[in-house]
Amino acid sequence: MTVKRMDNVGIVVADIDAAVAFFTELGLELEGRAPIEGDWADGVTGLPGMRVEIAMMRTPDGHGRLELSRFLAPPVVADHRVAPVNALGYLRIMFTVEDIDDTLARLSKRGAALVGDVVQYGDVYRLCYIRGPEGILLGLAEELRK
Repeated sequence: MTVKRMDNVGIVVADIDAAVAFFTELGLELEGRAPIEGDWADGVTGLPGMRVEIAMMRTPDGHGRLELSRFLAPPVVADHRVAPVNALGYLRIMFTVEDIDDTLARLSKRGAALVGDVVQYGDVYRLCYIRGPEGILLGLAEELRK
């Protein structure tokens, strides 16, 4: 086997403070924030003179991480924040939550908007898509207990 684990998913944002607040409200914990720059960062990204601020968020179980990045240099060159769910590339991040209605109520205070409807998939899940800060598409799933 060549893959040991998936460490994190990275998302570039314009307002890192708002993104951290949103994902904290969702239930992720801020693991740390730091500026990233230097020859090694330039080399790994292929962006000479790269400077970013990152915030690493961790799921409560400690297994999942979300890296939020705000580019200071070079300037952002593309914006996929309003791409529809059938656009090529990243689709969404799915989170399992305890109570989808409570989660939607809390996140709506931080600007989240429901994309379609909350739907039920058999007797297994209630599901929905929301747009979070800067149009980031998230999926929420509530496991139904029998």
